[in-house]
Amino acid sequence: MIKIKNLALTVLASTMIACSNTDDQDATNLHKQADDLLYPKGEKITNNNFIGNAWLTGLVTADSVNKNAVGSVTFEAGARTNWHIHPAGQIILATGGVGYYQEKGSPKRTLEKGDVVKCPPNVPHWHGASADQAFIQIAITGRQNGPTEWLEVVTDEEYLQ
Repeated sequence: MIKIKNLALTVLASTMIACSNTDDQDATNLHKQADDLLYPKGEKITNNNFIGNAWLTGLVTADSVNKNAVGSVTFEAGARTNWHIHPAGQIILATGGVGYYQEKGSPKRTLEKGDVVKCPPNVPHWHGASADQAFIQIAITGRQNGPTEWLEVVTDEEYLQ
């Protein structure tokens, strides 16, 4: 009888330790994911220039000394910008996930962490997350020739090509 009780206590203790370790691992994984973010997710973008959910953390505001605005944008899977142009161009630095970039008249490009895109001035383009993964980018946007000009919505057909 004592052996059975000891066995039962051992099994119970092992189960509790295993569950505790799983909880610890889950917590560690959540902290690691948060630590992997270069910048906070930021504020949800609520204008009509994006399809799906996207968040922005402003990093640098353009001013009279530095004409570039810099922001970290997090796109939920399937989220994207509308077609738009930047009169002074834009640079996109892919920092996480998988995304897309397309210039009008050119094929869509897949972007992954470490990829860099130099968007020429006044060229219509769009960018955002892939259909099944989120995407994080840093956008460096020149402001010296005027603000971003927003154009038409990127249709599902264009997005899925």
